[in-house]
Amino acid sequence: MTGAAVARSAEGLTSEEAAAALLRDGRNILPPPKRRRPLAALAAQMIHFFAIMLWAAAGLALLAGMPALAIAIAVVVVFNGAFSFAQEYRADRAAERLRDLLPVRATVRRDGHAVVVDAAELVVGDVVLVEAGDRVCADAELAECGRLSVDESMLTGESRPVRPEPGGRVYAGTYVTEGHGVATVTATGGRSRLAGISAVTASAVRPTSPLAVQLHRVVRLVALIAVAVGCVFFAVALGLGRAGTESFLFAIGVTVALVPEGLLPTVTLSLARAAQRMAKRKALVRRLEAVETLGATTFICTDKTGTLTRNEMSVVRVWTPPGIVEVRGEGYDPAGELIGDPEAVCATAALADSAARCSPDAHALEHSGRWQPVGDPMEVALHVLASRAGVARAPSPAERNPFDPRRRRSSVVDADGLHVSGAPDTVLPLCVEVPSDAHEAIDSLSRSGLRVLAIARRASSSTVDGERDLDLLGLVGLQDPPRADVGGAIASCRRAGIRLAMVTGDHPGTARAIAAEVGLLGPEELVMEGKDLPADDEELGRVLDVDGVVVARVAPEEKLRIAKALQARGHVVAMTGDGVNDGPALRTADIGVAMGASGSDVAREAADLVLLDDHFGTIVSAVELGRATFVNIRRFLTYHLTDNVAELTPFVVWALAGGQIPLAITVLQVLALDIGTDLLPAVALGAEPPNRRTMEGPARGGSLIDGRLARRAFGVLGPAEALASMSAFLVVLLAGGWWFGETAEVGLLAAASGTAFSAIVLGQLANAFACRSESRWVGRIGLGGNPLLSFAILFELAMLAVFLLMPPLPGLLGGTMPGPLGWVLAVATVPVVLLADTLHKVARARRR
Repeated sequence: MTGAAVARSAEGLTSEEAAAALLRDGRNILPPPKRRRPLAALAAQMIHFFAIMLWAAAGLALLAGMPALAIAIAVVVVFNGAFSFAQEYRADRAAERLRDLLPVRATVRRDGHAVVVDAAELVVGDVVLVEAGDRVCADAELAECGRLSVDESMLTGESRPVRPEPGGRVYAGTYVTEGHGVATVTATGGRSRLAGISAVTASAVRPTSPLAVQLHRVVRLVALIAVAVGCVFFAVALGLGRAGTESFLFAIGVTVALVPEGLLPTVTLSLARAAQRMAKRKALVRRLEAVETLGATTFICTDKTGTLTRNEMSVVRVWTPPGIVEVRGEGYDPAGELIGDPEAVCATAALADSAARCSPDAHALEHSGRWQPVGDPMEVALHVLASRAGVARAPSPAERNPFDPRRRRSSVVDADGLHVSGAPDTVLPLCVEVPSDAHEAIDSLSRSGLRVLAIARRASSSTVDGERDLDLLGLVGLQDPPRADVGGAIASCRRAGIRLAMVTGDHPGTARAIAAEVGLLGPEELVMEGKDLPADDEELGRVLDVDGVVVARVAPEEKLRIAKALQARGHVVAMTGDGVNDGPALRTADIGVAMGASGSDVAREAADLVLLDDHFGTIVSAVELGRATFVNIRRFLTYHLTDNVAELTPFVVWALAGGQIPLAITVLQVLALDIGTDLLPAVALGAEPPNRRTMEGPARGGSLIDGRLARRAFGVLGPAEALASMSAFLVVLLAGGWWFGETAEVGLLAAASGTAFSAIVLGQLANAFACRSESRWVGRIGLGGNPLLSFAILFELAMLAVFLLMPPLPGLLGGTMPGPLGWVLAVATVPVVLLADTLHKVARARRR
């Protein structure tokens, strides 16, 4: 809507006009996002590939006459589906939070009077009155401004408030930080700029996590193997003369035995455990899969203000004609000191007095033991400088010209004269005399990464003379100091092969200086502005795919483009953000990282990771835990697959022997192993803490199950455990009088089966310690360092006792308490597994 078409009547709309417009355009609310119904979302979690495989296993178990097995598998599917649904349901509420940004009430002129109305009833043409502390409730065109300052950082990413003039625009969702204004509404509800960002956020598609991709591959592989083995055993059973129905049920049992019922809960609990650890490090994970995705991160696009810096503007150095003064103090705390020549300190006090007068509304306020800024942070920093210089608060000005982005300076006229503060290139030309070393001081302060302001005054307070004939009081260098841990965190990223980029809405000069100071700026010293980014996405990815690039003055759409362009080049991208404008990029990135202390609700809901302390170093800590989680998943995959070899071996021996050797364990015993004894040790392996090598070198790519893992599980640990358990089973049978081809006595077979079952459980006990490292033998690792594993081993032994002793479980499972010989043989499995593991690791070390 053009300015000429907007109603500008001092009386505003009439009640009848407003009612008609409301009926025509609708209420001033953001359109609700399109979302799947909760039941549909829950159903989707129950029918993905892995869930379907488990449902099929449950159906086959029921068909085979094993209802206990079928129920147990169904419980696993429902538990994991419900847990995943709860996580995704919370993450999909980002767009809804945008509606919370609109105020409940607004002040408008109706029928010639100022009235307060529901913000949802605002219409195009309404004349709205705004003042400091208000949130703008609709897009509007300004008719009047009185020292108006608006914080648009939620929309633009620019940390410095803007000072619009009459004819300028203000937008829904932004804050009025200073002054007052009168504006005419131009757009409401779904036509506002805020609604446009809401639509982009809702339409952004979250990419599939690397973990999900890897797990799908593992599940497909295991499913293929299980079905193939089941078919083989069906043919073998038929060949041995068994009836078709009996052979089919037997094949179903074998297939069910190979289905990794415990894999999904193990992964879920492992990720949840890692998420808890991250929360203790001030990183809140909103999607469990994001834990592992963090470990795969190859490119981090970080904001500047509040993430790399402390978001605390302060004056650290002052240049005056008599000399330079260093300013010491903490944040916005008025307590501090000025260090320098006495004459220079005295000149700094005069400078600070004039500087503070140029921003009379800004000040610092103590809240809960911490000094916080009220107003523009830079102007508050000037007031803090005045306090540290011992200058009393100045009286209210008679006339004020607030900071103007075109003039780039502000001025105040009071009883003591004219006071001017602004960019040096706009203030120095107005001065009567400029010392020769002033320009050198400007260059020196700028090279130090400081924002420079010039302060000047004129004793005459006549407004006729204008801003001229000024006396230069000096220059102030302001700094938003980097966080203390940023340098070390950036160095850790570099050692880990992670590329970094600063993506900020701030000025390129400021961004470059901070990037150089914290060590982020790359050797190419590439600094770009958003408007200069290539229009072609492929070219954009090529330009940005370097370490240490700085992109300033970035719009929300450009942030989204950057994330997609880097993903197209194969990167796993982590993108930080805190504003409404960051929602689409956070949702599209592989890892969206929002600021918890200073960010918007929209950013936090769109993100996968929320930094509770806003520290960049916390991201690096989360990446370290993510990498450790990937390694841990490989640990318990090795643990599970080793067990599968031992579980399958009795069926293979039975088939190869043509039925002359009885089955050592039953399908229900396999279930007891997978869910009863193995689950907690596997989860404990998923809780192994990071080690010193976790952040050395690039993120480990490739499959969760690679050649090295397969050789270890299927060629070393699995065969050792299987050999020990089958040997124990056969020795007990032979010692009891059984011979090949004979039918074993029921009690003897139950004791031998209990021995084989115990041997596998104890073999898995040894396997748990062996799986803690792929390269170091158990004696070098030690038994400490993971308290949860020690507890899990005790639990495993307790469950073994339950399965062997507690009626009716022994009879139901088919294995009873072993005799003395059986226990000796079962316990012998422990050294057999550890010896095989040690020899394998020694051989690998020698080959390397």
